[in-house]
Order: sequence, then structure tokens, then C-alpha cells
Amino acid sequence: MNHHEIRELLHAYADDELDLVNVREIEQHLRACDECRRIEEQIRALRHALNNDAPAYRAPARLRRNIRAALRREAKATERNFSPWFVFATGAAFALILFAFVFFQTNRASRGNAIVDQVVDNHVRSLLATHLVDVASSDQHTVKPWFDGKVDFAPDVHDFAMSGFPLFGGRLDYLDGKTVVALVYQRNKHPINVFIMPATGSSDSSPALSNRRGYNLFHWTRRGMEYWAISNLNEAELRQFIALLAR
Repeated sequence: MNHHEIRELLHAYADDELDLVNVREIEQHLRACDECRRIEEQIRALRHALNNDAPAYRAPARLRRNIRAALRREAKATERNFSPWFVFATGAAFALILFAFVFFQTNRASRGNAIVDQVVDNHVRSLLATHLVDVASSDQHTVKPWFDGKVDFAPDVHDFAMSGFPLFGGRLDYLDGKTVVALVYQRNKHPINVFIMPATGSSDSSPALSNRRGYNLFHWTRRGMEYWAISNLNEAELRQFIALLAR
């Protein structure tokens, strides 16, 4: 996570709401960042003041009696209006919601796994067929216009040769039933395939790492586009490339 993302999670960190991986990453960042450490201390101090230093008052006896009487009346009204059919309808509705949630999560996971397999297959196929690119050029102003009229979106194309990841070219590929853009970069003769297509959702997401059949893959969405990057390059160097591409 970057500095801004960690700032956003400091409240959740102070409230012990994060998983172990994020906690360790934030703790490592706090050891090196004085600004974030001061903010985290201020958050804890504010929480302590709200929890421990606020005055407490006992409600008057008359108010307590009125509240108890109102609760008893509400309980009697609930007993009179109780219906077994209401319990059945409530349980059926809950079961339907639960089923829909499980079905949605299962379908989404299945779709994600299927796309990962397709990304790996496309990457391997491009290497075996020695057909890495349809347009071979390190000039982004040559590669980007080549896609005009071939896909219904305009991909961002950049050359990162100055950072050690030169653009090699681009090609058309097929992913999740759609024609997509495949940009090819290299790092010390290790090809990196970057697949780009319009995202189905509107929210951006940070790059997430997975590993399949010995290849490192990163997946993220940004500005309405969905990205998949895959290579046999080691994780550390591939992360450097992703940081350039996803910024």
C-alpha cells in the first residue's frame, strides 16, 4: 500500500478492524513515517478521551419507570400481533437472500478463475507461437493508433524504457469472450503481457497478485478499464513494473 492508502486505514487500524497482513504492513510503515505515526497517536488519544473522560449521568427515576412501562406495552403488542406465518415469511426471505449471495459469490469466483486460466493460456500461446505482437514498435505513438478501429476503446500506451521496461509492441487477443488489447513489455528478455479491456464495474481497485502455473499475475481496474499483467519475471521486478503502469 502507498502512503495515502495507509492514511485511509489508520482509523480501522486503531480500532483493531484489519486483518494480520494489513496490520503488519501498517506497523512497518509507522516505524518509518513520523507523520502517520503522529496521526495514529492522535486517533488513539481521541478514542481514549471519548471512552474514558466523558461525564456519565444517571437518568431520573421517573424517566426510567416510563421507559420500562413503554417496553412492557411494546412487548404485549408484539405478542398479540405474533403470527407463525410472519416467522415463516421472514425465514424464507432470509434464506432467499443468503442463497442469492452465495450464488453471486460462487459465480464471481468461477468467472475470476476462468479468466485467470485464459490469461495464462493466452500468455503461453503467444510465446509458443512466437506471435508476441501484431505491431512491433517501442514508440507508444505508433502502437496506440494501430488499435484505432480494431477495438471500441482507446487503451493507454506508455513506454517505460527509461525504467528498464521497454515497450515491445502490441496485438489483438481474445479474453472473456471479448476482443482485448495486449501490450507487450520486456525486462531482461522476460516478456510481460498486459491485457486491457473495459471494466464491468465502475470502481477502481489496487493491483492484486496471484500465481498460476508458475506465472505471476496482477489484476486491477483503473479509470473504467480492467488490466491483467502476467510474466515469469520475479515478483519484485514485476511489482516495479506494475507500479509504473498503475499509477
